[in-house]
Amino acid sequence: MVAGKKRLKVSLSSVLPEIVRAQGWEKQLELYTLFSRWREVVDEQFAAYAWPQKVDRGVLWLEVENSSWLQQLQYQKIELLATLNRALRLSRLKDIRMVLPSGSTEQAVPAANPRLRFIKPDQEKVAAFRRQVEAITDPECREALFRLWYLDQACRQEKSAP
Repeated sequence: MVAGKKRLKVSLSSVLPEIVRAQGWEKQLELYTLFSRWREVVDEQFAAYAWPQKVDRGVLWLEVENSSWLQQLQYQKIELLATLNRALRLSRLKDIRMVLPSGSTEQAVPAANPRLRFIKPDQEKVAAFRRQVEAITDPECREALFRLWYLDQACRQEKSAP
């Protein structure tokens, strides 16, 4: 260190939110917080039979257990959209689309040019990363870093077909 210059100490928890705002990621990241808060935000019926998969251009894509539940939950879509938007501060969802699990023998509702997919990271990787960040004493910083890592691991860009 050069004599006379003081080293500036900056915590990751104070810098990370500024980076997110500066890059314009704040609204998009807020939408993805619904994934981790899903069981808190929606009623038990939705949580038991439908899971968020991705958010694309303000549209939340849900995977629904089977075609019977897909049809049942379609009737409650407007109510669900209002509930989810009340849980958001900065962002708004425009619509909700529901699909059946890939590999389902039932015919799935076709996805319109999907761009981003949510794939839950392996639990061992999650546990390993949690152990890595245990040394961070600031709980807000530790959780912010974990969420950023989790989204990086879970959100996968789909390659377009040639």
